[in-house]
Amino acid sequence: MEIIYTDVLVIGGGLAGQRAAIGARRRGLDVTILSLVPAKRSHSAAAQGGMQASLGNCLGGSGDNEDLHFADTVRGSDWGADQEVVRMFTHTAPKAIREMAAWGVPWSRVRQGPHSITEDGEQKTITEPAAAHGLIDSRNFGGTAKWRACYVADGTGHAMLYAMSNQAIAAGIPVHERLEAIALICDGERCCGAVVRNLMTGALSAYMARATCIATGGFGRIYRVSTNAVINEGMGAAIALETGIARLGNMEAVQFHPTGIFPAGILVTEGCRGDGGLLLDGAEHRFMPGYEPEKRELASRDVVSRRMEEHIAAGHGATTRFGDHLWLDIRLLGAEHIDGKLREVKEICQYFLGIDPSRELIPVRPAQHYSMGGIRTDHNCHSRELRGLFAVGEAACWDMHGFNRLGGNSVAETVVAGMIAGESIADFCASADGSIQLATNLANDALSAQAAQLTAIADSTGNESAVELTKLMQETMTDKVGIFRRGESLQQAVQTLLELQRRSAGVRLRSSASGANPELVAAYRLPRMLKLALCVTHGALMRCESRGAHYREDYPQRDDAQWLRRTLASWPDADDTLPTLDYEALDIHRMELPPGWRGYGTKDSIDHPSTAIRETEIAQLIANYPEADRYQRQNLLMPFHHLLPPGFRGRNQRLEDTE
Repeated sequence: MEIIYTDVLVIGGGLAGQRAAIGARRRGLDVTILSLVPAKRSHSAAAQGGMQASLGNCLGGSGDNEDLHFADTVRGSDWGADQEVVRMFTHTAPKAIREMAAWGVPWSRVRQGPHSITEDGEQKTITEPAAAHGLIDSRNFGGTAKWRACYVADGTGHAMLYAMSNQAIAAGIPVHERLEAIALICDGERCCGAVVRNLMTGALSAYMARATCIATGGFGRIYRVSTNAVINEGMGAAIALETGIARLGNMEAVQFHPTGIFPAGILVTEGCRGDGGLLLDGAEHRFMPGYEPEKRELASRDVVSRRMEEHIAAGHGATTRFGDHLWLDIRLLGAEHIDGKLREVKEICQYFLGIDPSRELIPVRPAQHYSMGGIRTDHNCHSRELRGLFAVGEAACWDMHGFNRLGGNSVAETVVAGMIAGESIADFCASADGSIQLATNLANDALSAQAAQLTAIADSTGNESAVELTKLMQETMTDKVGIFRRGESLQQAVQTLLELQRRSAGVRLRSSASGANPELVAAYRLPRMLKLALCVTHGALMRCESRGAHYREDYPQRDDAQWLRRTLASWPDADDTLPTLDYEALDIHRMELPPGWRGYGTKDSIDHPSTAIRETEIAQLIANYPEADRYQRQNLLMPFHHLLPPGFRGRNQRLEDTE
């Protein structure tokens, strides 16, 4: 069993992992990336509609800035986000998108002159000014005050991932493909790398590193219907949890995207609705204005998904032999628009549904889409409990999404968090904490322990099937831990998952081949996926309120008085059957934007007693400095620039600054 030494080990070859790797490499560190698949086939390529950054170039984005992006993101999170992190993100996002442009991403550009758009079901003409011609364009997305989603037609993630991968290659960063990290190597509370299994040969090796960064994406595949790729099984979060030291944050916060193609669950971008597409019911009636008069189809995803399911439950869905669904109508956008800006959607509809979306309706229903929860980190993307462990992207709980993510913010987060993590990792490696003696016996012990576990699975004489138990887990999560949750059904789900956990110890393989063996892979991943499922379900059961994507029918109000807290899940003992839950309070007195109504959805919440006090403090601060500009006012309320790496602290420039 081989031992490989590197300064920085990045587990995951998507946008977040590669950007973190590039940052660390630029600081002179030896970096190695591990990836389950060729890096350019990572799940980041599936991002379609756009990346949020407040450039304010086009007419729909005019007047946009970091303040508006911040407010939209905090409201979208239902006040579950870390507001300092949101400020770091919104400040850095314009820099990230311009960096990607310099690296070759062919962003769609503003064209001066009159253009036809579709808004609220009607055709309108807008005229883009000559000064904006050639600048990066943006489109409308849900839950935002401005058109902010910068895009490359509807292949944004694909274009970004290819440009990012080319930069990683140019930087000389090796990507070791078809390798899976199956355990972290720890020396007490210090992470020292990972035990890695070759998916082709079955060989185990130890990658020893001064810093380890997990960027493995989300865990959507614990659900039956998900827009996630089959590789999104949450193994990065799971191996962090299994250290017994690192903790996962807000695992019960799971997003369901309104427009998964029915019944397959393949994503149809929010850009369809942002560009003017409508949601229709079984009678082809547009129903969203009746529920959300202000935002209509462009309320945040959690709200639109709930309204859709409520409408179906009221008997207004379209019925097929696969079940009930609703329709997405983009016919009104016209064939030219679809061919130019939504061509991936057109191809998905043609290949998977056999329809032409410029002439026919698209069957849709909400599907699991995103994991707001993940490895809890500080603002530097560093684990708070396990030194030397970093996490970025969907695998992390940084935490800028709180309990609901806005569309386009995750693609932006991959790059922004990667930029910040790359610098943080380099700073860590340069510090006293970053210098460690990598002991061979530590690696050998970790390798032996994992080898023994794999042998035990291969030698098991039980009679259970890992594939069948995985299906039962996915059915349970979809049926009982979905968009609408109740205490009774959540308790039933916990009991079912515990029973599956017990049965998973009796999995038997039909083939004990140590090399390319999908059955063995399913067998060793299953207990880890069940642990994640229990973190989600037990966390949802304990959180007796509704916030963002976590909606309890038996506790329909957002309860700031009791639940303005972040859930932290740990698994301190391997023999435990349930995660240990702790809670981290969100301090209203440090918030720039105290809790209030989001501007859409139900206006019904229980206030925290400190909310009114903080609102008074903010009003007084602003009154004391009537001449302060927006930058000075923001700094009075919640300073954040000191948290950013020095190179990212400068102000962003916009078209309006040059006029």
